[in-house]
This record gives sequence, C-alpha cells and structure tokens, in this order.
Amino acid sequence: MGFKTVLCSTGADHSDRDVRTAAGLCAEIGAHLSVLIIPAPMLLMSHRQIGDGVSEWPVGRGQAIARLNDRFRQIDRVTQDAVKLEKRSRDIHKLLESMSLAYDLDTDYYDPASLGEVARQRALCADLTIIGPGLLDDENLGPPVVNGCLFDTGKPVLVVPKGAEATLWPRRVLVGWDSRVEASRAVREALGLLRVAEEVRVALVDPKANYNGNGAEPGADIAAYLTRHGARVSVDLLPSAGKSAATVLAQHAIDISADMIVMGAYGSRRLRERLFGGVTRWIFEKPTLPLFLAR
Repeated sequence: MGFKTVLCSTGADHSDRDVRTAAGLCAEIGAHLSVLIIPAPMLLMSHRQIGDGVSEWPVGRGQAIARLNDRFRQIDRVTQDAVKLEKRSRDIHKLLESMSLAYDLDTDYYDPASLGEVARQRALCADLTIIGPGLLDDENLGPPVVNGCLFDTGKPVLVVPKGAEATLWPRRVLVGWDSRVEASRAVREALGLLRVAEEVRVALVDPKANYNGNGAEPGADIAAYLTRHGARVSVDLLPSAGKSAATVLAQHAIDISADMIVMGAYGSRRLRERLFGGVTRWIFEKPTLPLFLAR
C-alpha cells in the first residue's frame, strides 16, 4: 500500500481519540505517523503582545490597576496552557511509544492566521491526512486544517467521524463516480485501498450515457480502469428520485454494508468553509463511515 507517512493534527485541548485512530491505522499498514499538536489560541500570543500597553497609564489609577490585573490573568492563562501543552506532548509520546510506532511529534508555535499554511506544508510531505472527530468538532481548527491539507495540496484526506470503525484494509468500498477530475483523483489516490478490498462498488447517480463523460455505458470506463489495477469491481446506477447525490450515496453505502466511501471533494476557495460545514453536517447526519476525499 502506498501510504508510508500519515499526518494527524490535534488540538492541545483535544482528547487522544484522533491520535489513537491515526496510530491504529498506521499500525495496520506499517506507516510512519506524523503528529502536529496545535497550541491553544492564548498560548500563541507572545508575552510581548500580552504586555503591550501595560506601561501606558489610562486616565485613572483604578483603570490602570484593572488593566494590569487583566494582563496578569492573561499571563497566568498562557502559563497554564503551556503546562497543558507539555503534558499533552508527553502523553502522546507515551501512547505512541507503547504502540511501537515510527512517529514524529511537533508542537511548533505559529501565528493562528497561518494554521492553514502550516497544515499545508505538513500535508505536502505526507501520503494521507487523518481528520478525526475531535478536529471535526472544532469549528476553529477544523476548517483551516482541512482547507490546508485537502484543497491546497492535491493529497487525500480520510475523514473519520465519531463512531466510525476506520480501516485501511476495507472489505467493501463505495466509490462515488461522476467523471469529474476530483472523482478521478480520489480514485487514483485510493488505488491501494481499492486493490485490497474484497469488493468495490462504483456508484453513479442519474448517469447519462454520452461519449464525452460517462461513455456509452455509464461506469464501464472507470470499472475497466480499476479492474486493470486489480480491483474487483461492479457498477451501480442509482436514481436520485429528487434527492441529493450525497444522500443517495449515503443510503446506498448503508444498503451494501460499505466500510468506506471514496469521492471527490469539490468547492471553490470562497466555498471552502461552507463546504467544510456541509461535509461535517453530512457526516454526522449520515452513516458513520470513513470518507476518503481528494481534490
């Protein structure tokens, strides 16, 4: 399987759930795990920023004292967050060492506005990024991390919602296919998964036969491609009956007892955060299945 380096980002105040999920997947395939711990927002402020203006006395002495007290509370919060971050780092080290994994762990500080760029740089040097429920639940950290890892790298992301049983040796995989570039890239990035699966079901919602898209026989072209790569493929043509393609695919995944859904990720730069919210809501409202996405 082509996944040799797996990236997992987690907040300093998150539980170990996301890291454990990523670690379990790495142990399953013998991959290296790269963990990025994202510090608390307050900790990302420099002491200089916290101290700005302390020497500038306002009009009244009472106001000055109140302002100083506020600065001291901020400094105390930063200190507490630093202690928590250090403990979190030690706990993750201990967890990964107990699993005998090859791993690296980073807690670098950075400007909060650059989180997406930090995630992008890490994802560029990884084969796969795992997005667990802890990150999905975090509306502040989730969008920039997903945007950086998925939309700005061309690398795949495996979204693992709460309650999902993730595996990189799936028994049955559902591929959502629509002849678009994003779907093609998702299939290409997932080839290792699709080859080892016992069954791959390629699903097309309301396909139209044409020679510029799906071909004279919808799904035949992508089925032939996957078969040449060693996958065991069948094609399912699904009517939408007025429902969205995502809803139809989700229900079909339940019907066939799929272990994972593979599909392309769509959305312009302006729609990224909206897409993240939509995907997140869809994941929580639909079956708890891992979702393999590529852009």
